[in-house]
Amino acid sequence: MIRRFRRCGHGSGALTPEDQAVVDQFRAMLAAVRDPEPWTPGRSQDIAVRVGPFIERAHPRPSDDHDPEMITVALVHPDTPHAAAYLHGRQLGYTERGWLRCPTTAILGAWQPGYTMLTHAAAGLPLPDDIGMELAHYALHIEARKRDDSPDGFTLLRVGPYTQTRHTQQDHDRITAAMDGRETTLVPGHRVSVRYAPFGGDHRLFADPYETGAVALLYAALAGVSV
Repeated sequence: MIRRFRRCGHGSGALTPEDQAVVDQFRAMLAAVRDPEPWTPGRSQDIAVRVGPFIERAHPRPSDDHDPEMITVALVHPDTPHAAAYLHGRQLGYTERGWLRCPTTAILGAWQPGYTMLTHAAAGLPLPDDIGMELAHYALHIEARKRDDSPDGFTLLRVGPYTQTRHTQQDHDRITAAMDGRETTLVPGHRVSVRYAPFGGDHRLFADPYETGAVALLYAALAGVSV
């Protein structure tokens, strides 16, 4: 993974600018490995995570980076946000991973440029099929409560799993818009609300969001309540 110098270590004369750049990168890498910068949850800062023998740059999902054992991240090319990094990242499989469940034990600390030499991208290698992280699937929970924050009530509808968080957010917004101004009248004596959370549990309890539109699923569930 580390580039070899073209010149002999005993050669005379100063290093070429290119070789000096490699030396500087190597020193930055050693400094990053020896003195990791602590990562603070909730600050939306990129982190360095272990993927096999390599180290990769990961971007935590802001709403899912507080759990002490598991957070949600997306692996990104080490040279992000440069345009060339996006193209290179597509070639090596960085942009196709989506959101992943990352154990906090895999986190070295905050991302530092010195880690770049230790990535798959620097070695010209694609990310492996198994990177030790599961997809972070999400679900929507539509709930009817007797009053705000009351434990008294029931779950009207569960929708999921979503394979991409942007789809989850889109359906969340659609359902919210469909209920706008009617939260307290859709189910008599209750307030209806929608929230999203990591998917978990029995698949049979969830409606598939990719077969039927989320708003149609909501109306079908409401019809069942009124019967």
